[in-house]
Amino acid sequence: MSKLVVFDHDGAIDDILATLLLMTMPNIEVLGIIVTPADCYINAALNVTRKLLDLMGCHHIPVAESTVRGIHPFPALYRRDSLIMDNFPILNQNNTLKTPLVSQTGQQFMVETLHSASEPVTLMVTGPLTTVATALDIDPAIEGKIKEIVWMGGALKVPGNVEREFAPEQDGTAEWNAYWDAIAVNRVWQSNIPLIVCPLDITNTVPVTSEFIQQLAEQRHYQLSDLAGLCYALAIPQDYYCWDVLAIAYLHRSDLFSLKSWQTEVITKGSSQGRIKVVEKGRKILAMDTVDHDQFHDYILKQWSQF
Repeated sequence: MSKLVVFDHDGAIDDILATLLLMTMPNIEVLGIIVTPADCYINAALNVTRKLLDLMGCHHIPVAESTVRGIHPFPALYRRDSLIMDNFPILNQNNTLKTPLVSQTGQQFMVETLHSASEPVTLMVTGPLTTVATALDIDPAIEGKIKEIVWMGGALKVPGNVEREFAPEQDGTAEWNAYWDAIAVNRVWQSNIPLIVCPLDITNTVPVTSEFIQQLAEQRHYQLSDLAGLCYALAIPQDYYCWDVLAIAYLHRSDLFSLKSWQTEVITKGSSQGRIKVVEKGRKILAMDTVDHDQFHDYILKQWSQF
């Protein structure tokens, strides 16, 4: 049996790499990909997503543009990566895009796709939760069509990653996907949808290293490894982690992870807005707690050596 998935990403390097991994997974039926205009410039991110699907022969999968907006924009320094990726030669071998860009907004596409699905769908989200929250507001009935939300976001027992130079009023407790729109995170927290969260607590344990990029270089005769290596090389001057790639690996290899139950609340005001706070009698979530690092790296290297 295939797992039905709608993927919502926000166009950054790790989102594109997550897409690259998702498209290699067996027994996953991707009903559509939505691009949320957060950590990207939206036109470039849409182009990169569609070009990637074309490259991998997955141009039957529709792509939709979300038109939501957040509260705290990502820095332009981060967002420009989408413009660079859009010009990678490996993604520009053909002049005509085959992967369709649907006419509906991403949030409306999510509503319609969930309603038309034959069974409850997993929402895989590697950006802010604003598109999901907006879709729930458009039609609350879709809650019953969502099997679970797997989200890369939040920080539970570790500091956030919103730098003070970009957000001087933030106290350092928030993760960027949550900080972009904490109100949307809280809207999803108020639902009854099962939540599986990949927080900074676990992603901090999987940094992108020069050694790992070298491993990709050693198998660069595979197009997917070559593309992944280019993306990670673009990120290496920063402190960069396998945020979204780790989260999406859970869809296919949940056996590599342990989960831990937490009760939480979302802080939506003040200097801590965007913080996912552990509290008594809060909203129950399951968080990815540990991962087998060696098997995880072996897994993504193997998946990216298929094409």
